[in-house]
Amino acid sequence: MHQISDLICKTGESPVWDAVAGAWYWVDIPQRTVWRMDGASGALRSWTTSEMVACIAPRAGGGLVAGMESGLYTLVLGESSSAAETLLCHAGGLGPGLRFNDGRCDRQGRFWAGTMFMDMAAANPAGVLYSHDGAALSAPFVDGLLTQNGLAFAPDSRTMYLSDSHPQRRLVWAFDFDAESGTPSNRRVFADLNQQVGRPDGAAVDADGCYWTCANDAGCLLRFTPSGKLDRRIDLPMLKPSMCAFGGPDMETLLVTSIVSGKPEDARWGGAVITLRPGVKGIADVPFRG
Repeated sequence: MHQISDLICKTGESPVWDAVAGAWYWVDIPQRTVWRMDGASGALRSWTTSEMVACIAPRAGGGLVAGMESGLYTLVLGESSSAAETLLCHAGGLGPGLRFNDGRCDRQGRFWAGTMFMDMAAANPAGVLYSHDGAALSAPFVDGLLTQNGLAFAPDSRTMYLSDSHPQRRLVWAFDFDAESGTPSNRRVFADLNQQVGRPDGAAVDADGCYWTCANDAGCLLRFTPSGKLDRRIDLPMLKPSMCAFGGPDMETLLVTSIVSGKPEDARWGGAVITLRPGVKGIADVPFRG
């Protein structure tokens, strides 16, 4: 495992590899910051945003799409230290105390993102899941979410994954997915982390179709086969890993972000960003087509 510089993010999230740019991107939510690391040189750069930015994806033609506090935005990361923001759409499910949380593109270039009530202690099931096809925001596909997370899509686009990482849920669901229409159906429990360890946070799918989830509060990555069987655990130095993503020129590097826990035993690694080589290959993300 390799730590990226001595960088510490309060809430590191949403890592993604941009194959066209040859760079990694991720965010620090409360710091309202987007980070970029050049894949060849390792050079770091950051941009601030006007609102908390929770999830990002590369955008066809350059820049990013982002889920923020008041809606979805496109971001242009130029020479300025601040990102140039353009509102893509507001979302009806947003209001006081809510923001977008986890998001990513499906393999057809739609951007999927869910919302959450930020005060997790309130256990408010106000979160919903949307998609944006480049022209318009969908109606909610899933509602009643406490802490939406874990979006991922199978290599053949026939399965969509979604999790709720709230301590009262700790579930990962699988859906049948109609790639042509972008419609999920037949929701069922895929993995119950109440029977494992940690809470299912951000996730990725490898080329074998296995689902990798960051087990937040348990300091590890868990890999589940397409049938939902836990077949691998990788222990990490940080207590609260938040999301993982495959990338690099060979798609065999896994970048993992994390959250500062405030616990003495996590003081060295909490909030760190690391890379590792798990011995499997990932799948390149498709840019947002909007």
